[in-house]
Amino acid sequence: MNLRHLRTFVAIADAGGVARATERVHLSQPAVSRQILALEAELGVRLFDRVGRRIRLTSEGEDMLQRSRRLLAEAESLSERARVLTAGQTGLLRIGATPQVIEHLLTAFLPRYRRRFPGVEIHLLEDASGRLATYLDQGDVHLAQMPTSDGRFPSRPVYPIHLLAVVPRGHRLSRRRTLDVTELAEEPLLVLRRHWLARQWIEAAYRVAHVRPPILFESSAPQTLIALTGAEYGIAVVPSNVVIAQRSVRPVPLVLRGASLGAWTSLAWHPQRFLPPYAQKFVDEYVAFARRNNPGQAVIRHAPPLPRPSETAA
Repeated sequence: MNLRHLRTFVAIADAGGVARATERVHLSQPAVSRQILALEAELGVRLFDRVGRRIRLTSEGEDMLQRSRRLLAEAESLSERARVLTAGQTGLLRIGATPQVIEHLLTAFLPRYRRRFPGVEIHLLEDASGRLATYLDQGDVHLAQMPTSDGRFPSRPVYPIHLLAVVPRGHRLSRRRTLDVTELAEEPLLVLRRHWLARQWIEAAYRVAHVRPPILFESSAPQTLIALTGAEYGIAVVPSNVVIAQRSVRPVPLVLRGASLGAWTSLAWHPQRFLPPYAQKFVDEYVAFARRNNPGQAVIRHAPPLPRPSETAA
């Protein structure tokens, strides 16, 4: 079976169409179409239904997509293992993380790691926490720092992330050690967009409390929300690993019925993909470094602890 045809098939499914997939596989649209026709003939099933200019996966195509991902992951792991055996401690390491993790942890850790492993080229991929699992599943990154709640991937817990309310210093709630989400029911909230897990946590808490969240503004940038809080525009809701330097605001951990809101963040990898020795070293050394330098540890010291997940060996 031609692995290039499988990669093209997966690229079309991920991109949502032939035209968009051409940029990913660096082929012309006719060449992409020929590869899919050849793959369908080889497998004996129709992978896509074609409706005008649009295509969608058939039920057989959905099944083949998951199997194709696993087969390509195994092929990539085999190639990576062979390359490591011949090249030693040299290679490529792709890491996915949120902007705040890159800014406040990876920028401090990477120089010391690169001094020990000068032959390892580091590529970073930045996105919101809710999207990182997709990159890991598709093989776009070797490692991703993301919440432990996704049980598909083995991982090492790094530190807990609590949900915070960022309150103007002069606000009536600013001196509290913790705040129940129901106490913000009448306050204008400034929240992250839905691809951030912090947004999903606050909405889930309000659903449990049977309260509609009073959302005034949403953004993809936590610092924008914090700046608006400093201008007394509303109360920002952000994760605790966001660095809050403004003196005009105060972060307060959020709870619901006495329980903290949030999750542990972990460094995760794909169970079917080979992790070279230098990637395993990265996991061990970065986890130890990040636990010591968690930017939110002072803010959450009065918050009820979040359940710690179990360790997985890299």
